[in-house]
Amino acid sequence: MGTNDQERSLPHGLRLVALAGAAALTLTAGLATPLDPAPRQARAADDGKKVLTVAVAQSVDSLSPFLAVRLLSTSIHRLMYEYLTNYDPKDNHAIPGLATKWEPSPDKLTWTYTIRSNSAWSDGQQATAEDAAWTFNKMMTDTGAATANGSYVGNFRRVSAPSPTKLVIELKKPQATMAALDVPIVPKHVWEKVSDFSEFNNDKSFPVVGNGPFVLSGYKADSYVRLKANKSFWRGSPKFDELVFRYYKDQDAAVSALRKGEVSFVAGSPSLTPAQAESLEGADNIQVNDAPGRRFYALATNPGAKAKNGEKFGDGHPSLLDQRVRNALFRAVDREAIIDKVFRGHAVEGEGYIPPRFQDYFWKPSASQKLAYDPAEAARLLDRAGYKKNGDGKRVGKDGKPITYRVLCHATDPNDKAVGKYLQEWWGELGIGVRLNCLDNVTDPWLAGKYDLAFDGWSVNPDPDFVLSIHTCGALPATPEETGATDNFICDKKYDELYARQLTEYDPAKRADIVKQMESRLYDLGYMNVMAYPNAVEAFRTDQIKSITTMPAKAGNIYGQDGYWSWWSAVPADSGGSSDNASSTGVVVGIVAGVVVLAGLGAFAAMRRQATAEERE
Repeated sequence: MGTNDQERSLPHGLRLVALAGAAALTLTAGLATPLDPAPRQARAADDGKKVLTVAVAQSVDSLSPFLAVRLLSTSIHRLMYEYLTNYDPKDNHAIPGLATKWEPSPDKLTWTYTIRSNSAWSDGQQATAEDAAWTFNKMMTDTGAATANGSYVGNFRRVSAPSPTKLVIELKKPQATMAALDVPIVPKHVWEKVSDFSEFNNDKSFPVVGNGPFVLSGYKADSYVRLKANKSFWRGSPKFDELVFRYYKDQDAAVSALRKGEVSFVAGSPSLTPAQAESLEGADNIQVNDAPGRRFYALATNPGAKAKNGEKFGDGHPSLLDQRVRNALFRAVDREAIIDKVFRGHAVEGEGYIPPRFQDYFWKPSASQKLAYDPAEAARLLDRAGYKKNGDGKRVGKDGKPITYRVLCHATDPNDKAVGKYLQEWWGELGIGVRLNCLDNVTDPWLAGKYDLAFDGWSVNPDPDFVLSIHTCGALPATPEETGATDNFICDKKYDELYARQLTEYDPAKRADIVKQMESRLYDLGYMNVMAYPNAVEAFRTDQIKSITTMPAKAGNIYGQDGYWSWWSAVPADSGGSSDNASSTGVVVGIVAGVVVLAGLGAFAAMRRQATAEERE
């Protein structure tokens, strides 16, 4: 159920990710002309403050960093809270965050982090190692607090804070993601008052105490999220006074708002459609950014929802438990047609689980392994599986009834609906019916296992551990009534063994090889059909935003970064001064000084699941 950036349809939702690149780049835009003084510039508020407004097509699942999994929500948390480490905006390698350095013991079972002394919470109290220790210990001991990011601490034995600037994490076995713990560190003195982490959404009292570049100052469900610049942020204050994420259920309406200057930036759900992007090309004061994406777009099957205790639930179609049926369905999906007719070239044909943007982990099936488009072979597979056509040309199940699959789709994603119509055509020729179930909220039926197939998508981080973890048996919910971290209930012993091996492998090449074996296993199981790797297509007003940082520097995205670089670096169009890289990216580049080199380990960037059921997208 993917970041669900569109990042999955799972427990609470999921998220998205970033990739590797080269030198820092800034998108530069022109200023207003004398004939157009740009009254919409940077949306100056009544008090003269500069406001950057971002149109989004995804709603917030939770403002609690312990629960949130959707791309929008996790992106907001990156703005509110520091993580131990961050990702360099040029090439995504690990750099200091709340921690200024980190060192492993010779056996790699104990990691010591030096916590910076110049990071303060927005209420004036100092951020310390005790805050980090408390955050991790709460996730280790409270299942509610482990909902979103529990996989990061599953291998932790003990976490302590011997001093305000020293954090020590002891492991049960080596863990290759210790420089990529993608967990927001929260203030202990605020969160220790929370009684139920599974229910607390952090959305009732404002401003919310944080230590990131922005402070959450207001929120209205399915309407807006408002943040104000943190003037005391240790890296320097953002150049916009306020940042507003405004929700649009209709993506065309969001594009229209951009044209009118009512918003500064639009990302789509999570990207603009080809038609929307093309309509904006050449428009006055608007720049379109079209870069290789960090997410995949897939079709997931219900493998039979079950909990860790073995109890089954949901009502997935029993025919999908047969691998031959799953392979038949995927052989009847024309990926090239999807790229050409739905994405109109703004995507790459899907193959493995991790997008080609992450070259170290990118995998593709061999010619003999690939489930290539072949409707005739699809029909033969269904026949051999015992699902033959009746006199009316309809495939019938073991119960003698015609097969019609329910396909969950996101009501706000035009791509889901477009691909869904092709599925009705392609599978209809096989004698199988398709009923699209397009909902504003796909999470509830997904978590309940009440679907047959679903459009899925995740944003992948530089380190793939998280997005791989959501297919392990350990990610299943403890009971049918609880919420797990699973994407779509896959549980396979061989896959789990490979997952455990990659987590403890520090040699980059060897680890990458194991990850590719995991992708091959997922592909063969047939529960997940990756159809495309969509581009990140987004647009902004150049009369409101002078410059903004992409990630990675070469051909990177602006929205949904693994970091806060875009919104922190954004320069208002009427700010004066130079509009070259020195205005924003130069600042970003400067922070890389002092990056720690891990002895013999290299830098690890962790990957986050930015996909969810709602984003599944």
